[in-house]
Amino acid sequence: MVGLSAAAVVMALWWHPQGLHMAEEALFNWLRDRQVLITWLPQNTADRATAVDLKDLPRSQAAVAIWLGQKYKIAPEPLAALVAEAHVLAKRHKLAPHLILAVMAIESNFHPYVQSHAGAQGLMQVMTAIHAKRYEAYGGKLAAFDPITNLRVGVSVLADSIKLKGGSLEDGLRFYLGGDAVTEDGGYVAKVQAEQARLDQVAAGVSVPIQ
Repeated sequence: MVGLSAAAVVMALWWHPQGLHMAEEALFNWLRDRQVLITWLPQNTADRATAVDLKDLPRSQAAVAIWLGQKYKIAPEPLAALVAEAHVLAKRHKLAPHLILAVMAIESNFHPYVQSHAGAQGLMQVMTAIHAKRYEAYGGKLAAFDPITNLRVGVSVLADSIKLKGGSLEDGLRFYLGGDAVTEDGGYVAKVQAEQARLDQVAAGVSVPIQ
């Protein structure tokens, strides 16, 4: 009876390849979770990837991710994760989501590991040494190189900068750039606002050149 049951299961899986695939995936996940034969079984890191399928975003957000990917030569899936997170943080901090994305664009061109001569790090070019306490909740200053963490910390710094300047977006952006020492921003505020305006157009369905 056991043999017949096993044969029936094999035949059922043979005739239904989708079921066979699901059974294989379930078996591999079981083995991975229990670290069985870890020397040859690849580790499942998909859940750790900072990426989102474009079809899981609203159309306007997907359009922004695709446009940014083309302009900055970045894969759209990780950009999709950043776009989605920017919208979440925008509601939390009462900022425009495309302002957040524009700051990232001007600060780092969406490269999460870039570092300035002054020590600003990551997507939002946060001064890690100055804002180390903000990273403590995320495990410490090395979290500056995690894209989502850097984004969250950077947006909190940006929001505080704007509040410090009495709600003035322009003055807040200048303070974010370099504190009170900045007297001439080299066109930084204008660049951020121009990129924000382009993103607003993209989200609205307008065809915007990437150059």
